[in-house]
Amino acid sequence: MALVRDFRFSYNVFGLGSRAEFLDVCRGGERAGYDTVFATDHLGNPAPFPALVAAAAATERLRVGTLVLNAPFWNPSLLAREIATTDVLTDGRLEVGLGAGHMKWEFDEAGIAWEPFGARVDGMRALIERLRAEFAADGYPQQQPLREQFGIPALRPVQRTGFGGHGPPLIVGGTGERVLRVAGEYADIVGVAGALQLKGSPPGTMRIATETEIDGRVRFARECAGDRDVEWHILVQAVVPADDREAAASGLAERFGGVMSAAEILASPFVLLGTVAEMVDQVQRNRERWGFSYYTVHGPFREAFAPVIERLRR
Repeated sequence: MALVRDFRFSYNVFGLGSRAEFLDVCRGGERAGYDTVFATDHLGNPAPFPALVAAAAATERLRVGTLVLNAPFWNPSLLAREIATTDVLTDGRLEVGLGAGHMKWEFDEAGIAWEPFGARVDGMRALIERLRAEFAADGYPQQQPLREQFGIPALRPVQRTGFGGHGPPLIVGGTGERVLRVAGEYADIVGVAGALQLKGSPPGTMRIATETEIDGRVRFARECAGDRDVEWHILVQAVVPADDREAAASGLAERFGGVMSAAEILASPFVLLGTVAEMVDQVQRNRERWGFSYYTVHGPFREAFAPVIERLRR
């Protein structure tokens, strides 16, 4: 029987107004019972690693992480430096999430080649392997004389759990089988994002996955993970407090342009809607059915989800 894990809760950061506002939000998230704050890796959003260092410095126990780094954006050696530095400066509270990228316009704006999905996933796998090797090494041999002369330690992550036992916990997130195969093979935390490319639309035009689609993807990821003990993570796309779940689902279906029915929205694990008690029940059922115990909500839903956390903590 699979291990039933305790719940963990997190939210991600969308915008950055001022330093004071950001730190207040982080402290408020900690008080509300959140376990982790995540930074995204999108153009126009805050740079992830400085934001995470600031969040950790402002809080007592809040873990910090990336959900998720856009793997094609990063040079392996430079990313290893960012991860190790951030893990040290946050006293080992970092979680590293990696994805293959899905917004073509960001690649275009950054002047980075947009490769086919399979090539992007292969690049992500190679990046994980390179990071493993970087973290396992005792620094660069070229620096050894200088380190010995001045007693400078090699820059390495504090945590030795992920990346083959040499770095922070690794999250790999996505919904496609190629990404989930990598997640099953390498990740400590398998993230199921629940957003699928809308067929016939430009890259990055997404819709929410249905319960039947997620049945297949979780089953596939579990097969890839084998007997490895992994944590199952879910990125919730919407939190909608409502006294009438059916009416709220109908409203969302209309807002989504009819790409999903109200019944599909009600059954999807990626949309939480209803009263606090109803959302608590949905979260618990999702863990029973799919194993999802690590929940992330988008930043704008942070306050709406907080009463659900409070109820579940009881």
